[in-house]
Amino acid sequence: MDAVPNTPRVDRHQLEQLIAGLAEGVVLIDPDRSIVWANDMALEMHGIDAASDLGSEVDQYVDRFILTYRNHHRLKPDQYPAERVLDGQEFRDVVVEVTRADDEDFFRIHQVRGLILTNSSGSRESLVLVIQDLTRQFSAQERFERAFNANPAPALICQLSSLQYIKVNQGFLEMTGYDREAVIDHSIYELDVLENAEDREGAIRCLQEWSTISQREAVLRLPLKGTEKFVIVAGQPIEIEEEHCMLFTFIDLDARKKAETSLAQSEERFSKAFCLAPVPMMLCALPELRVLEVNAAFTAALGYAANDIAGMPLSEVHLWKDGKHHRELQHKLGAGEVIRSQEVSLQTSSGTVMDCLFSAEAALIQDQACALCVMQDITDRKRSEMDLVAAIDAVMKDASWFTQTVMEKLAQVRQTGNEPHATQGLVDLTPREREVLTLICKGHNDESIAATLKLSRNTVRNHVATLYGKIGVNRRSAAVVWGRERGIVSY
Repeated sequence: MDAVPNTPRVDRHQLEQLIAGLAEGVVLIDPDRSIVWANDMALEMHGIDAASDLGSEVDQYVDRFILTYRNHHRLKPDQYPAERVLDGQEFRDVVVEVTRADDEDFFRIHQVRGLILTNSSGSRESLVLVIQDLTRQFSAQERFERAFNANPAPALICQLSSLQYIKVNQGFLEMTGYDREAVIDHSIYELDVLENAEDREGAIRCLQEWSTISQREAVLRLPLKGTEKFVIVAGQPIEIEEEHCMLFTFIDLDARKKAETSLAQSEERFSKAFCLAPVPMMLCALPELRVLEVNAAFTAALGYAANDIAGMPLSEVHLWKDGKHHRELQHKLGAGEVIRSQEVSLQTSSGTVMDCLFSAEAALIQDQACALCVMQDITDRKRSEMDLVAAIDAVMKDASWFTQTVMEKLAQVRQTGNEPHATQGLVDLTPREREVLTLICKGHNDESIAATLKLSRNTVRNHVATLYGKIGVNRRSAAVVWGRERGIVSY
């Protein structure tokens, strides 16, 4: 539109004073297209400091500020609110996104109203743009929409004025099997989310009063005829576009009930297995190793009843003959390690000692970090082994008259077959020491070894003494056992 020539300037001083402090932004435009004044709020909404930054006339404003509809379509110059009001149009509630050509980070959302002020003769005197900044409102709504739609928790929004559902998220549709069209714009009476709810009357009263509906169990009818789902439902009052609404959220109770049933069954099976196990077992709370429970086999073997030691730290039970075993156990379990068949000595309630293989592993029981400990009594086996070693030691003092077969069988009595020990310690022996050990394992005495290796008896004795020191034994029978356990006869 061409500028209107020779249009006299209007004295708007009092008008400008009146509107300067308004919460809305106000921009005054003359019929000749010049932008003559803007209040501070209008300047702030455009991110500028002076009215001149808007442009001296509307064409400059169009160049400096880029306006876009909410559907992301950019306004043409003649669609700008300033151009429309210059064209004689009065309008209200035009919502546009505003960016600046000189600042790519600037972004606002304006709601604009166009007014035409006339003088006493009816001629246009001033053109007015009244602006509201809706940036925060729309940003909050967009954040809410994104969060609502992305939230996996099933949710519905009911508008109280119509008692119709206006929003539903994917979580609700997946939980129930409803289509979106079967929910949106349908009444709360058609899809009753409070059906069979605990204190249904109280929940409906809260809905009518627009107050919080606390969590309660309810039943949802599903689209498949005759099917339903048990849920926990809660309602939270919210406002959407100045309308009172109720946000309903749901927890699928079917999954929880299945989990609770499964957990109860699992705990029952564990409890039965724990109580009926034939080996001593103990359950302790981490990290202090406080006794929670012991089984009947533990009480029978060690004499400690569950009622006597329950709740006590394991260190106060005086179960360990050597306190270092307790410290090692606590350290390893705290580090997440698993203990398997560690040989320890335990003290019974009567003070006797029980040798056992101790195993322990951390476990989560009813959300509590625990350690399950299992003890295998090897006292009799250890005693038998010691008696056997003593017997072997006695007969090996003079083994010259034993046959080779008998010697090999004696040496194999205590062989564990534990592969990790097959070569342990052999790397520390010299070739000559291996030869001496091989002959010892075959039943040769010092004189026979000297003759076989063509060494003096003193040299053989020196080799034997060094060998004993390296493998940690002090008698011939123990050396035979040590060598046979490691397959030394193959060398």
